[in-house]
Amino acid sequence: MINNSERTSRYMGRISFTGLLVFLLLYSLPLEIIAETKSSREMPSVMVLNPASELWRDVRQREGSNIGNSQVRGVDSGVLINAYGDTWRKFRMQQLIPIGGSILAGVFILLGIFYMIRGKVPIEGGPSDRKLFRYTTYERMIHWFVASIFLFLAISGLILLFGRPVLIPLMGKEAFSILASACKEGHNLMGPLFLIAVVLIFFRFVRRNIYQRGDLSWLLRGGGIIGSKHVPSNFFNMGEKSMFWLLILVGGLIIASGLVLVFPLFGQGREWMELAHVAHALGALLMIVVIMGHIYIGSVGMEGALEGMTTGYCDLNWAKEHHDHWATEVIERGEDLSNDEVERLRRSEPPGRIQLDLQEHGK
Repeated sequence: MINNSERTSRYMGRISFTGLLVFLLLYSLPLEIIAETKSSREMPSVMVLNPASELWRDVRQREGSNIGNSQVRGVDSGVLINAYGDTWRKFRMQQLIPIGGSILAGVFILLGIFYMIRGKVPIEGGPSDRKLFRYTTYERMIHWFVASIFLFLAISGLILLFGRPVLIPLMGKEAFSILASACKEGHNLMGPLFLIAVVLIFFRFVRRNIYQRGDLSWLLRGGGIIGSKHVPSNFFNMGEKSMFWLLILVGGLIIASGLVLVFPLFGQGREWMELAHVAHALGALLMIVVIMGHIYIGSVGMEGALEGMTTGYCDLNWAKEHHDHWATEVIERGEDLSNDEVERLRRSEPPGRIQLDLQEHGK
């Protein structure tokens, strides 16, 4: 017979043994989890390949047309992957932006160096007391209309092209995002006005910008800017005529490519828009470089060059030195005026008969 005390001791022993097993089991679990985690960290990871990656890589890299069939109807709806998008992006970031920025900076530096060496080209005989009527009010209005539109488009376009690497470190991302958004909207709104301005310039000045005998000689002799002697020319010299045709031809390219980018109404796909962006940027950079030289000559580069487009009249001595063929014709017709006569004509309301006659010759 087992007494009660033995039964109690056996029962307590079983409980103690069971508790010990439970304790050892719970204690060993964290150790196993830690060991498995540590071993998993030490083991190299296994790359699981996406079975569809090869398929999409073949679709993207295959030659020829990548256009397929789709139930969605629209431009580029049948294109799975635009393989040229990455090519355009790399060209823009790796070539267009750094090379274009270097060219603009280089031209600006060269103009500064040229000014320090050559200085402002003076009127050799000094300003005279007589003027020649050169531009009508309408001609000056459309000139400044083109100039203001072009400057706005150039500045806003340069901000969009070079703004991220240049302006974000200076003004921060938030301020630049507001500026870039305003430039984009303003650029798109003002762009079509540039078309109107170029058309007005073309029809008003095309007759005077036909190349004539002696224009090539002007070009070969540097237009008198590089040498010490002035070169004879007509109403416009070859430099001004060449800038006019660049404005018409390259400006036409800029306008056409801009319309493709702004108005998705011509059935153009992404490839055409990428090409239009490249043409738009390259044409704009070329025109900006040319206009930089034009602004330089009209501001600090040459004495008397800006007067005709601000007042309508130019100095007689300046005209003889830079446009002597035209100046000789005007003087032979007796249309040179004294400064007092010019001032009287400016104040006359309505304009005097003499001014109206001179405007007829200026057409």
